[in-house]
Amino acid sequence: MNLVLEVEAPPFREDATGAIRVGNSRVLLELVIRVFQDGASPESIVQRYSTVSLSDVYSAIGYYLRHQEAVEAYLNYREQLADSVRQCLLDIQPDLTVVRSRLLAQKNLEG
Repeated sequence: MNLVLEVEAPPFREDATGAIRVGNSRVLLELVIRVFQDGASPESIVQRYSTVSLSDVYSAIGYYLRHQEAVEAYLNYREQLADSVRQCLLDIQPDLTVVRSRLLAQKNLEG
């Protein structure tokens, strides 16, 4: 019996926003890799994100381990993007600390 060795593409797909999803799920690559870096096993990752398959998680981690520099660059880019989105939200949202203080003061007077 001969084992047929096939070249397989990583189980990734890029969505319309440029985010990389694992397999046919909506689970982001950065979620899988970050929880793996925090010590989670592939099995526990699948328990946490049940829409992704175990084989896709193993493949994603294997790809990460073989292409660590490129994946880390992507992860850093995604973190910078998330930080800029958070900053934009902070810039357009009003400062609610005054309102919160008034509500707490009113609650303390009533209680």
